[in-house]
Amino acid sequence: MSGEKFASAMSCADSEQIEPYELQTQTKRALCDVTEGLRRWRVWLMLAYQDIKLRYRRSVLGPFWLTLSMAVTAYSMGFLYSHLFHTQIDEYFPFLVAGMLGWSLISTVVIEMIDGLISFDNFIKQIKLPYTLYAHRIAARNLLIFVHNLAVIVPIYLIFHKTVHVNFNTLLVIPGVAIIYFNAVTYGMVLAMIGARFRDVSQIIRSLIQVVFFVTPVMWSPQVLGEKYRYLVEFNPFYAFLQLVRAPLLGHFPALSTLLMVGSMSVFGTLISFSMFKKYRARIVYWL
Repeated sequence: MSGEKFASAMSCADSEQIEPYELQTQTKRALCDVTEGLRRWRVWLMLAYQDIKLRYRRSVLGPFWLTLSMAVTAYSMGFLYSHLFHTQIDEYFPFLVAGMLGWSLISTVVIEMIDGLISFDNFIKQIKLPYTLYAHRIAARNLLIFVHNLAVIVPIYLIFHKTVHVNFNTLLVIPGVAIIYFNAVTYGMVLAMIGARFRDVSQIIRSLIQVVFFVTPVMWSPQVLGEKYRYLVEFNPFYAFLQLVRAPLLGHFPALSTLLMVGSMSVFGTLISFSMFKKYRARIVYWL
């Protein structure tokens, strides 16, 4: 194979090693990292599956312990809070379970992404792989967990079939989760870089996510706020992404305000993520 053909066959990440005298812009290197991360989808998907498998090795139920834990938490909370809030159990129970499924995916991704680069520092220092691959690994791992956690809502469909209907809108959970995955990777890289540079941020985010849980309509309905304070929900991006999962699971089409918020947040996240990644990508290994 000639030298030119060999160079063209190498990946973007590898070309940085074999062409040390070629001046590459920060934008080109960042784009190469992003495209290489996507191209190696088999690698991060296998690693995500392996993470789940190793976490529950020698366990009878394996990763379904997470599903069982989710079921116990959601069902007990649904029964208790429906009485505390004096709401109809056939309306509140599906609302809470669908919300817990969406919130579990979103909150876990945020918490794990903040340590996304720190937790894989041994790999980063020893193996030449795209940095974005590690964000895909975390996002894919939580997506796999979310998929088998969907078994929690199946009994809800059977028990409350008169109030919750499975229809065409239910299939919209697939593009909804895909949008969440995309934002998990974009915002995840921002969080991972900040977490690698400032180690105290991890503890701050873990504390804030608990606060966000209570101010986001996961356990309570937005209608309880009234029109005067409805803006607290409409301008909450966590609620918008939550509705991408909850609304389809309940057989509803996401509201226009939800789609506008998610669209604007996705565009903003893409711009800020690539801007930061382009500027600080070369410093990541020195922060670890």
